[in-house]
Amino acid sequence: MNRAYGGAETFPIMRLLTTTLALLLVAATPAGAATFRERLYNPAAGVMVVAHRGCHAAAPEQGFASPAPENSLEALQRCIDLGVDMVETDVRRTKDGALVIMHDPSVDRTTDGDGPVSKLTLAQFQALRLKGGNEAPPTLEAFLRAARGRVMVTLHLKGPFAAQAAEVARDADASEWVLFKARAKEGMSPIVDKPLYRDVAFMPMVGERAARHSRQLGDVITRQASGTRPIAAVETRGLRPKGFASVRDAAGAARVRVWINTLGMSSWKSFVGLAGDRRALRDPDASWGRLIDQGASIIQTDHPARLLAYLKSRSLRDGVTIASVDAVSSSTTHAALAAPR
Repeated sequence: MNRAYGGAETFPIMRLLTTTLALLLVAATPAGAATFRERLYNPAAGVMVVAHRGCHAAAPEQGFASPAPENSLEALQRCIDLGVDMVETDVRRTKDGALVIMHDPSVDRTTDGDGPVSKLTLAQFQALRLKGGNEAPPTLEAFLRAARGRVMVTLHLKGPFAAQAAEVARDADASEWVLFKARAKEGMSPIVDKPLYRDVAFMPMVGERAARHSRQLGDVITRQASGTRPIAAVETRGLRPKGFASVRDAAGAARVRVWINTLGMSSWKSFVGLAGDRRALRDPDASWGRLIDQGASIIQTDHPARLLAYLKSRSLRDGVTIASVDAVSSSTTHAALAAPR
């Protein structure tokens, strides 16, 4: 046998070349491209942190002494620097049909301008400046291009333009980095199988009115998880204890994550005061910790830096035991399941 081409000495060289090539391919892969999605679809792979409207809150211990404008590229970059898993952002449409980032119907509260987003052209919108910063409010395309390869983005669409938003994500080469969501109800076929979601991550949202009885809410999730494509998670919105337990157990059986919001909004004051962000800043074990113990594996918060620090202190970023079947106390569930506006 010709040792130069087939002998025993060839195999170590081939193994070395193969290993070197593999390392080069890994180095060329966008950071986190597989990791974020793999974690999203694996409920046991640690608790994931979602920054509500970006990392706008001050985080002095992490070097951010002052707040950043919400839904800004600055707030997005902070999330990347902090190591947040996902950024939630709000999408509206301008007068001439462009998708832009803005929470409120009008630009009055967050910019130096005034008037409804829907009455402004894209040029007029981009001429504005965000209060507390020195940047224009971004377009959806610019936001996704800035996030792509660095952090996932979940879209809170403020109108019926999911198909347009999905096309923007494709045009920005960000399909792998975006999570869409829609409300699910009893009797609905799996929403994830709709053509517009063919190449993006998707999760159903479930509220107390999604079924006639709380115990049937789990059936809604079982149905939604039965599609040809997997769902990434289920977002719980305003659920009472029995409804949350039903959804959580169905999600556990389907091996999907349970998403909980702990946002400090005045309209949910009676709930949030028990185990939302406000209490979490004083006693994270009684808020975030309790919710994780009850089955939450994705938490959306206005204080992502504090939540990240807490999770790391409890070693909950690498793996978490998901609760199932256990009864859920009313104080825990009511506090947690405030729906973001």
